[in-house]
Amino acid sequence: MPIHLHWYLPTNGDNRDIVGSGDGSQKTLAAVRSGFRPPTVEYLGGIARAAEQLGFEAVLTPTGTWCEDAWITTAALSAVTTRLKFLVAFRPGLVSPTLAAHQAATFQRVSGGRLLLNIVTGGDAAEQRRFGDHLDHDRRYARTEEFLTVLRGVGGAAEPFDFHGEYYDIEGAAIPFAPYEPPAIFFGGASPAAERVAARTVDTYLAWGETPAQISERLDRVRGLAEEAGRSVSFGIRFHVLGRDTAAEAWAEADRLLDRIDESRIRETQRTLAASESVGQRRMAALHGGDRRNLEVYPNVWAGYGLVRGGAGTAIVGSHEEVAERIEEYHALGIDHFILSGQPHLEEAYHFAEGAAAELRSRGLVAPAGAGPGAAEGGRG
Repeated sequence: MPIHLHWYLPTNGDNRDIVGSGDGSQKTLAAVRSGFRPPTVEYLGGIARAAEQLGFEAVLTPTGTWCEDAWITTAALSAVTTRLKFLVAFRPGLVSPTLAAHQAATFQRVSGGRLLLNIVTGGDAAEQRRFGDHLDHDRRYARTEEFLTVLRGVGGAAEPFDFHGEYYDIEGAAIPFAPYEPPAIFFGGASPAAERVAARTVDTYLAWGETPAQISERLDRVRGLAEEAGRSVSFGIRFHVLGRDTAAEAWAEADRLLDRIDESRIRETQRTLAASESVGQRRMAALHGGDRRNLEVYPNVWAGYGLVRGGAGTAIVGSHEEVAERIEEYHALGIDHFILSGQPHLEEAYHFAEGAAAELRSRGLVAPAGAGPGAAEGGRG
């Protein structure tokens, strides 16, 4: 499979420093130095148009109480782009799966089939309670599996769809307008419960960036679970990127980012993240242990983002050629989708596209810009 390159929409704002994301802290933005760029439609539209022009297939839009709503934001941005797809993250269980199927169908029709779905079950009980959700970790994943069964059942049913489970009791659900191409489903989660759901229900399983050995072990496990379920899945990974003409320039920029982080912010963020139920978040924290002195956890893989940011906490840092080599190394493990970001997201999109992406394209590794991920790619099984 070729490499699919995706970018990121910072709907919690942008900056030349590391902006917090998904760490549950209400003080994150106040801790960022001057130069904060609010997530206006105008600014995000500029990033989306740049991503489209630079050949990215899609942009990931996050979900949470710390950012703008992904559905509304991307629907607005679909009007200022023509080819770019939108990987919309949302929380299953907070809306009806039948309603989500209708929202997806409408988005597909008005955008010309440019929706992808990123299912985020949620690993922070405190944030889930803000939404009124009090299920524990494993029950949230059990509900997610039922949610996806209904979502797909409604979207693919020729007749009204019924479902009777522990969390959903659906009768006669249907989408009355056509045509409707159900979007491909992306999904992340590092716990055993998450891996089981991924193997049985999704198209693309996502991981946050870890060392190749750690990623390989996880991919092998999910492949095995999918085979047991009579399915196959594709794989994706979430990394920040920091590429420059030379390695020295790239690491100088990483040092600049690190120098602008004070110890109190690291302590506050790590204390907040330590309360998360997310296995993936704990794996991110284990890479650096809150210590800024040993952040290169693998050649060109830097865990500095995770000191002050929830979620994806690693970056690929180096010359454009080195960044391309690391991406090719992860691709050889079986990773096809690379969801990338860098701050500021507008400028870094150009650095990556004109540097490492151009190198990957010269090697014939990147899928054509118009060949986005289809429903059949991961195996709907």
